[in-house]
Amino acid sequence: MIKINNYINGEFQPAKHFLEDLNPATGEVIAKIPKSGLNEVEKAVNAADEARTLWSNIGLEERADWLHKIADALEARSDEIASLESLDTGKPIALARAVDASRSVANFRFFAQFAKEFTVEDFEMDDAMNHVILKPVGIAGLITPWNLPLYLLSWKIAPAIVMGNTVVAKPSELTPLTANLLSEVIDEIGLPAGVVNIVHGFGSEAGQFIVENSKVNLISFTGGTTTGKMVAATAAPMFKKLSLELGGKNATIVLEDTDLDKSIPEIVRSGFMNQGQVCLCGSRILVSDKIWEEFVDKFVNHVKSMKVGDPSSSNSDLGALISSSHRDKVESYIHLAQREGGEILCGGKSPNLSPPFDRGFFLEPTVISGLSHMSRTATEEIFGPVVTIHPFKSDKEAIEMANCTDYGLAGSVWTGDAKRGKELAEQIETGMVWVNTWLHRDLRVPFGGIKNSGVGREGGRWSLSFFSEAVNICVKNKQ
Repeated sequence: MIKINNYINGEFQPAKHFLEDLNPATGEVIAKIPKSGLNEVEKAVNAADEARTLWSNIGLEERADWLHKIADALEARSDEIASLESLDTGKPIALARAVDASRSVANFRFFAQFAKEFTVEDFEMDDAMNHVILKPVGIAGLITPWNLPLYLLSWKIAPAIVMGNTVVAKPSELTPLTANLLSEVIDEIGLPAGVVNIVHGFGSEAGQFIVENSKVNLISFTGGTTTGKMVAATAAPMFKKLSLELGGKNATIVLEDTDLDKSIPEIVRSGFMNQGQVCLCGSRILVSDKIWEEFVDKFVNHVKSMKVGDPSSSNSDLGALISSSHRDKVESYIHLAQREGGEILCGGKSPNLSPPFDRGFFLEPTVISGLSHMSRTATEEIFGPVVTIHPFKSDKEAIEMANCTDYGLAGSVWTGDAKRGKELAEQIETGMVWVNTWLHRDLRVPFGGIKNSGVGREGGRWSLSFFSEAVNICVKNKQ
C-alpha cells in the first residue's frame, strides 16, 4: 500500500482525509491519496504566491537549467515511471515505457532548450523602436487527466515554470502515483520551495478551488468537455488566462489508393492505443466504398489478433480501462450501437482472464459497422476501445462526414497521394491532422482543438506565449 501526501511549499504534508486509488487491472486498492479541500489548496496557492518574486527574478537561463535537472532525475527513474504508470492506469508496460516515461523526460528537456532559443520581436518605426518582452503571468493552476498522467503534467509544468510562473497542480485522483514521483524528484533536486505545488483530490473539490482562487492567474485544463465547460464558466468571468484541451471524436479517412497492408497497423493503433483512451484516437473510420470489403476484412482481422491482458506483460497489446464505471459507460455505447442498428464485427464484451485479472476493468477491442455517421455512437465521445466504420463515395462526402460532429481536435488521412491527402486535410474542421501517419509529434507545433474540443493551443511558442504576458515597450528616438 502506497501512502501519498500533498507536496506544498517544498514539503510533503500529511492529509486528514484520504481517497483510495485502484489498480484497474485487478480492482485492488494500491494507494491512499489526500482528499484535499479548500484549506490545502489555499496553502498551496499561498506558497506559490510567496515564491513568485524569487523564481521570476532568477532569470530564464537558470530556470531552464532547473528543467534539465528535473529531466535528469526523471530519466534516472524511467523504469519506475513506466511501472507506476502501467500499475495506475492499466495500460501496457510497453506503451508506458515508449510514450509516458520517455515523453515526460523529453517535455522538460524540450522546453528548457526551446525557451533559451525563443526570441520575441522588435518592431521599428520611423521615430521609435517597439520592444516586446515576456513577463510571467503569476500562479498557474494546472489540472491534468488520468490517461497520460505524467506525460501531460510535465507538458504543462515545464513551460509554466521556465517562463517564471509558479504552479499549483492537481493530477487526476485516479492516477496519482507518477505525480507523487515528480514531487519526490522536485524535492530531491532542491527546486526552490513553492515553485511547484502538487495537491491531490477530486476535481469537483480541489480542482474547483484552484480555478476559483483569485490569486491563480491562469488555468490550463486537459480533460472532458463537460468539465471543461464548468472550468470556463468559473474562470472566464474572473478574466483568467485559459487553455482547455478537451474531448475528441476524430475521423480517420481512408482513400481508395491507400496501401492497406502498410497502413492498417497504424490505423488500428490510432483507434485503440491505450484502450482508446486518448483524446486523439481515430474512433470514426471513414473508408472509400471502392475498397470497403477489403479494408473491413483486413482491419477486423488485425483487431482480432490483438491480445488483451496483464498490463505488466510485454505480450499484451491492450490493458484495462481506467475504472469500472468508465467500462460501464463504454459498454453502454456498445449497447446503444446495437439499438441504433449497428453490427458488432468483433469485440463488444469483457475478455475471460485468469485471476487476478478477472476482477479488472478489461474490454475487448470493438469494431462496429452499419451505423449512420450521424448516429449517437458515431458522433459522441466514447473514450474507449470502440471504433465505428462507415463507407463514403466521394472526397466531398468524406469531408462532410468528418465535419459532422461537435468536436474538432484531430484527424488523419490515408492515401497514396500525399498532395491529395494534404488538400483533404485542409478541409477538415479540426486543430490537427496527420497524413499517412498518426500521433507523429513535433513538440514545436500547436496542439489543441476547435469547437467542443477546446480553446487555445499548447506546444512550442504557443505554450511559452500562454504562460507569459506580452508587454510592448515603445522607445521614442531622440529628436
